[in-house]
Amino acid sequence: MSWSVLKVVRDRNAALYLGGVLVSGFGDSAMSLAAGIWVRTLTGSDSLAALVGFCIWLPTFAGPAIGAVADRVRRRPLLIATSLTLAAVMTAPLAVRSQEDVWLLFGVLTLVGTGMVLTDAAEIALVAAAVPTELHGDFNGLVRTAVESTKLLAPLAGAGLFTAFGGPVVALLDAVSFVLAAAAFRLMRVQEAAPARRVKRRAWTAETAEGARHLRHPVLLPLVVTGGTAMVLSSLSSTATYAVLDAGLHRPPAFAGVLTAVQGLGSVVGGLAAGTLMRRMSERTFAAAGLALFALGVLTRATPWLPVVIGGSLANGLGLPCPLIAALTAVQRETPDELLGRVAATANTLMYAPTGLALLLGSGLVAVLDHRVQILASGLIGLAVAATLVVTGRTARTAAPAGTEPAPGHHADTTG
Repeated sequence: MSWSVLKVVRDRNAALYLGGVLVSGFGDSAMSLAAGIWVRTLTGSDSLAALVGFCIWLPTFAGPAIGAVADRVRRRPLLIATSLTLAAVMTAPLAVRSQEDVWLLFGVLTLVGTGMVLTDAAEIALVAAAVPTELHGDFNGLVRTAVESTKLLAPLAGAGLFTAFGGPVVALLDAVSFVLAAAAFRLMRVQEAAPARRVKRRAWTAETAEGARHLRHPVLLPLVVTGGTAMVLSSLSSTATYAVLDAGLHRPPAFAGVLTAVQGLGSVVGGLAAGTLMRRMSERTFAAAGLALFALGVLTRATPWLPVVIGGSLANGLGLPCPLIAALTAVQRETPDELLGRVAATANTLMYAPTGLALLLGSGLVAVLDHRVQILASGLIGLAVAATLVVTGRTARTAAPAGTEPAPGHHADTTG
C-alpha cells in the first residue's frame, strides 16, 4: 500500500466516506441478489427474477435530471436525508408474503435505484470538496476497491441469509446499511457553499442541459466515452461466459464463480494502484492502458486453455476500473462546483446506462453465434478504442500552441 493511499485512509472525511460506501454497498449487493431469489421463489418465473436488476438499473437513464437536485441543495444534508429515506423504503418488503406482493419489491428496488443515482452524483460533488485535490486519484481508486470488495462477499451473504431466514431479514440488513451510511455522512466535516450562491435557479430542463453540455469538454468527453465503451464491452463479453465454460473449457456453470472472484481480485488491486499510476502518467494514458489490458483479457476467453482464461480474468479486473477512475477524477477536477452534481450524474449515465442494453444484445448474440465471435469482437473493439484514445491524445498535444501549459492539476499526456 502506497504512502498516498495511507494518507487517504488517515483523512477523516475520506475514511468516513469509504466506511459508508462499504456498508451501503454490502447491503445493496446482498439485497440485489436476494431479491432475485425472492422473486423466483414466490413466482417460479426466471424472467420476473431477472427484472429485479432492470428495476435497479432503469433510473440511470434519468441521471442528468436527477443529478440537478444535487446542485440545488447542500450535498451532505442531501446524502443524509436520502440514505435515511432509503432505509425507510427498505422496510416495505417486510410486507411481501406471496406472489401477489411481488410488485412491492419491484417498486422498492426502482426507488432504491433512483436513490443510488442521486447519492452517486451528490457523493462525487461532496468528495471534490471534502478530500484534498491531490488525493482524488487515490481516493477514487479506493472507492472502486471498496465497491468491488463488497461484490465478492455480499452476494454470498445475501443468498445465505435468504436461505436461512428469508427475504425480510436481507431487506432489514440493507435498511441498516443505509442508516450507517447516513451516520458516516453526518460525521464528515465539510464546508459547503450555500445553494443560492452556488447556482442560480433556472428551469429544470435548462439546468440539465447545462450539465450535459459541459461534458463536451475536450478532456472529459474522450474519457467518459472510453469508460462507457469499457462497460459496454464488459457486458457483451460477460454474456458469453457460460458458453466459454461449456463449449470452450468444458467446465460446469458453477466455475463462473472462480472467474468472477479472480476478476474481483484484479479490480481490488487495480483500485489500490490507481492513484500511484495516475501520478506517473496522464489520465488519458491511464484510461487507454486499462482498456487495452481489459481487451487483452477478454481475448483470452477465445482460447481453450484454462490457465490463460484465468489470467485473462485477472487482466479484466485490473484493467476495467482504470477508464472509470480516470473519467471520475477528471470530472471532479475540470467541473465547476455549481455544475458538479449534474455533470457527474450525466457522466455516470453515459458510462453505465448502456450496459443493460449491451447485456440484452449480448444475450441475443450468444444464442445465434459462436461465442468466440462475440469475444473476439469485444476484445478487438476495446483495443481499437484504446489506440484511438492514444492517437487523438498525441494529435491534441501536437496541435496545442507553443508554450501552452496543462490546466492546474492536470498531467500533460505522456503517451509514447
